[in-house]
Amino acid sequence: MRPAIAYLASTLPCRSETFVYREIRALRQRGWNVCAATLHAPNTEDREACPDIATDLRIVYGPGMTWSVLKELFSHPMRTAGVIFGALSDACCPGEKMGASSRLKLLGQAVAALALASALRARGVRHIHCHFAHAPATIGMYAARQLGVSFSFTGHANDLFQRRSLLLKKLERAAFVSCISEWHRDLYREVLPRPDDIYRVIRCGVDVDSWTPNRDSSSAPPLRVLTVCRLVEKKGIDTLLKALAEFRQQHGIAWRLTVAGDGPQRESLHRLAKELKLDDSVNWLGAVANEQVPGLLKDADLFVLPCRTSSAGDRDGIPVVLMEAMACGVAVVSGDLPAIRELVQDRHSGRLVDGTDAPALAKVLAELAAEPEGRAHVALNGRHRVEEEFSLAANIDRLESALEATIAMPAQNAAPTGLSSRPSKLLAGKG
Repeated sequence: MRPAIAYLASTLPCRSETFVYREIRALRQRGWNVCAATLHAPNTEDREACPDIATDLRIVYGPGMTWSVLKELFSHPMRTAGVIFGALSDACCPGEKMGASSRLKLLGQAVAALALASALRARGVRHIHCHFAHAPATIGMYAARQLGVSFSFTGHANDLFQRRSLLLKKLERAAFVSCISEWHRDLYREVLPRPDDIYRVIRCGVDVDSWTPNRDSSSAPPLRVLTVCRLVEKKGIDTLLKALAEFRQQHGIAWRLTVAGDGPQRESLHRLAKELKLDDSVNWLGAVANEQVPGLLKDADLFVLPCRTSSAGDRDGIPVVLMEAMACGVAVVSGDLPAIRELVQDRHSGRLVDGTDAPALAKVLAELAAEPEGRAHVALNGRHRVEEEFSLAANIDRLESALEATIAMPAQNAAPTGLSSRPSKLLAGKG
């Protein structure tokens, strides 16, 4: 058995964050002793869907938290004081723009980190890896300090754009940062330059062997369009509905849209579909289990996700569902965002459009509908792109390399303390 490590996320397991528990499972299969931890308890449905993850799960904000904190305080008073005063110092001098409420949260998160440290101490954890750069990375960072071990994190989207918190400090102190794209690595370098062996490109991969290439794409109408996502602004589903309405009006080609997912925009999107007179052609499935997605992809001619930057500044990194669709040999159309360009190369492994431009999307849909052979060509290239760069096996190799190098370091090098808290010019003015 490999050394014990901990994996921490906001909610684990979570149906929309398959990449977290896939990594845990893959590492466990390779002999790593992975202790799964979550800030918040998962819902019953997600817990039942992933019993291997939910069993023996450490819940930070759960029963016994107060006792765990007191246990750390009395058994390790000096370390506990160091963590609390460290959080106070970070709140006073975060090195970047942070609102008063975000600064106040740091103290509460430091206390939560004590509870997590207490739970992980008995497991002999040597390293903590956090998915998402906001609260999980904050709590993981302080828990690592309490235990005297190293920590790392994977940043994604909302956690880096809308809910960024103490990012400069985390980049300074992390033993390594898992960058899901070259674009993410460039973002981190703008905040704080560090070498490639710290900023490692480790994709959120998919198990390509478990996603059978689709052989059922049809040239006969109706054109079967699928999207799978949370119904939030940044996914651009309103753009998709408007584009399909224009596509029908201009070309008269029959189509059928299946929408799998739920979210805060559900009602407004339903109203929009009704206003556009699309009710007869849209199948709203609501939230679906991950096990249903391969079947949905098998029946699709196109997978469309016109994601974009939301009005609040949120945007996707590289949606895993795009990789899954490409692994299934389904032609994809995606919103043109910087990180996504590393997965989808326009007119080669898929199509890219402005996620706010419905006429442009309608034009792309018309081109793909009229050219079944071209659609099959980009679908095949998409499968190859996932195999060569986004496979789970290849990226677990990269993750293992980072973990092994970190755990082999002396503790003082793997878990740096007392690093510079200089402010970053590039972060000034960013939330």
